[in-house]
Amino acid sequence: MQWLSSLGVVGEVLRIIILIFEVLLVFNLMILVHEWGHFLAARWRGLKVEAFQIWFGKPLWKKTINGVQYGLGSIPAGGFVKLPQMAPMGAIEGESSSDEPLPPITPMDKIIVAFAGPLFSFGLACLFALLVSVLGKPQSEPFVTTTIGYVAKDSPAAKTGLKPGDIIQAIDGQPIRRFEGFVDSVRWGVIASEGSEIQFQVERPGEGVKTVAVGAKWPDPDKKPSAWWMGLFERPVLREVGIMGKETPMVGNVQENSPAAEAGLQPNDELLSVDGQPLLSRIWFAEYLETKPGQPVQVIVRRKDKTTLQSSELTLTLTPRVPDQRPPEYNRPMVGIEWHATGERKLAYPPVSEQVSDAARSMFSMISKLVSGNSDISPAHMSGPVGIGRVYYNLLQDPAALLQILWFSVVLNINLAIMNMLPFPVLDGGHITMAIAEGLRRKPLHSRALEWVQTACALTLFGFIFFVTFKDLGDIFIGGNKKPNPAQELKWLPKDQRPEVK
Repeated sequence: MQWLSSLGVVGEVLRIIILIFEVLLVFNLMILVHEWGHFLAARWRGLKVEAFQIWFGKPLWKKTINGVQYGLGSIPAGGFVKLPQMAPMGAIEGESSSDEPLPPITPMDKIIVAFAGPLFSFGLACLFALLVSVLGKPQSEPFVTTTIGYVAKDSPAAKTGLKPGDIIQAIDGQPIRRFEGFVDSVRWGVIASEGSEIQFQVERPGEGVKTVAVGAKWPDPDKKPSAWWMGLFERPVLREVGIMGKETPMVGNVQENSPAAEAGLQPNDELLSVDGQPLLSRIWFAEYLETKPGQPVQVIVRRKDKTTLQSSELTLTLTPRVPDQRPPEYNRPMVGIEWHATGERKLAYPPVSEQVSDAARSMFSMISKLVSGNSDISPAHMSGPVGIGRVYYNLLQDPAALLQILWFSVVLNINLAIMNMLPFPVLDGGHITMAIAEGLRRKPLHSRALEWVQTACALTLFGFIFFVTFKDLGDIFIGGNKKPNPAQELKWLPKDQRPEVK
């Protein structure tokens, strides 16, 4: 969609509209497949199907075909197949349009129909996973390494003595495979930890393996108390210890007349070391430059030839200085590099079983932490349709959008299948639980009591969706606000226009 950039503001509006349409298309595909599972199972078992609707609420569009009303609801969350023989679901699906008596169905019929939705979601996840295993999944360095790249000053990690270059092997006894990610990662290990200290098993080159206890919480010194109503939108702060994964800095753009431009740096150059010290983080590099105002520093750069794609290393000299024009907060020595958003990424081809297993384990881990009394994770950290749509919106802007969408859809469909199997009335797992209870009693459950339970649980579900939607909106309009790009305000003058420094 690069051609849209030539249209200015109109092009940007069109780009956003197209992205939103693509998000809705992908999101609704998952709902459609899930509900299609219920629909086909109901047809197979001979149940009466009154309606098939994507999204809840009053239909914005509807059409009756062969006795089934197909529609698009007004509340962009979920969907349903109206099956009056399953259970009273008037709070979600509306009251039945027919007064004709319907024959009862067996508990096994109810179990099969309820289970078909999660089964189809699982099948769709496997299909996406198969495509990922063939086409690949882009992975940046923090997703494949457990090496520390940066330790923030005065953080719990720094006070404990953790250093860049340390290799994290386990957290609280759980093996670690990567720094970022949903499961078996350093970030999740820290977030999911319980207790006042986190046990890190660390290997330091030349010193062997040791276990260190790191403080579990690191308060944000810049976080100010919010007005009471802001609490509706803000999420509770999660644990962190002040470390980031190793990531070789890659140049995204070089500012005109800057020290980087004068030294000959180019976009896509990778910075390997500075003054003989390995470069594991662009944040550490920026902090190092602040200590060298006006002093030349030697940087080893890896550059890939655009024609042969062969890489070579070269040494460049950078002399950090304060930009000639800058906002007050950037009054420090810099070199004029705008970093590449992701760095170099390589394609991984994880097998289907690994993708499905990782997604399922991450979901079960999340659920276990939600019900744990010692965990900081709460329902306020979960997302609804708005949050999921925001993730898709961001992924669609990635250069490897298709591959990223396929990978995230594996995770989301597994989550959808597992969440729907929870034994909560109005969810598929609730229908299965009630069908099992009916089979054990050898008679139907009390219809009036069942209707009350279903209505109460439906209201609870809608309340929860409403609650997490506030948090999702807070991520967009409060937590999601980014500081302006300093490159838009920094100016570097040519040598012949700079004032003499005496």
